[in-house]
Amino acid sequence: AAFLHRLIEKHDVADTEFLVDAGGYLTALARHELSGQLDYQIRNHIEKWFQTVTMRIDRFHSFWRGSQTSAKQWLRRFRHHYNHERPNQALDGQTPAEQIQN
Repeated sequence: AAFLHRLIEKHDVADTEFLVDAGGYLTALARHELSGQLDYQIRNHIEKWFQTVTMRIDRFHSFWRGSQTSAKQWLRRFRHHYNHERPNQALDGQTPAEQIQN
């Protein structure tokens, strides 16, 4: 609510539609007579990615016996594999890199 208050003071947002993930934002928007719409689609892709990374880090932490340098190298390889080689169901079989390039 405080953020919206400051935003309204500095900018004309009367015709702006805010995409929010609930969490009280819709109530705050309504109090300022602003329009809001719930949109979980983009957020869900990001949260799924973080869930995957967190799961891999947990496994990595439990079983890794290598050096810090080799861990960094593994993480770089994972990032490359995830973004450039691994087809993603949510992207109709494309990789994230292919999705962005198209």
